[in-house]
Amino acid sequence: MIQFRAVSVALAGAVTAALALTACSGDQAGPSGGNSNIVQGTGEITQVAADERDAAPDLSGETVDGDSLSLSDYRGQVVVVNIWGSWCAPCIAEADNFVRVAEDTADQDVQFVGINTRDRSRENAAGFERTHNVPYPSLYDPDGRLLLEFPRGSLNPQAIPTTLIIDREGRIAARALKPLTEEELRAALEPVIAEG
Repeated sequence: MIQFRAVSVALAGAVTAALALTACSGDQAGPSGGNSNIVQGTGEITQVAADERDAAPDLSGETVDGDSLSLSDYRGQVVVVNIWGSWCAPCIAEADNFVRVAEDTADQDVQFVGINTRDRSRENAAGFERTHNVPYPSLYDPDGRLLLEFPRGSLNPQAIPTTLIIDREGRIAARALKPLTEEELRAALEPVIAEG
């Protein structure tokens, strides 16, 4: 009996450890029922000097609302690209910050674009946008295929959420591998706006 209890305790401990590790790496299903595969960011915000920037891929596809969108439509504007999922707690935490900054910078030639990823249901993504009054479009990318268009070794999205700031020439000027506060988002965006 003592041996059985010890094995049960050891098994329960192993299951608890496995669940904890799974939660840390984020291999859990979101409310949309798919594998969300959250990968925590490093917390880094990287800014790139204008003469060292790489071109962003011209991502295009269908939006959460069913419209067509291409990043090249916004060439000549500063574009903030936010990769998010309705199942992602850090994405939920930063959503209202993005809405405020998007509204505040709309008259400064800044366009925000989301990339909704790993949501198997458009309704989950659309519900997120309604809840947070998101005023800008999001590409619908349930399988993460758009994220694979960034060249390996570039300032590519490596976490959810990730935010990229693309300059007026279509080059990646900054990347944040973390959820952003309103102040952090403004601090990363303002120098790119100021480049005129």
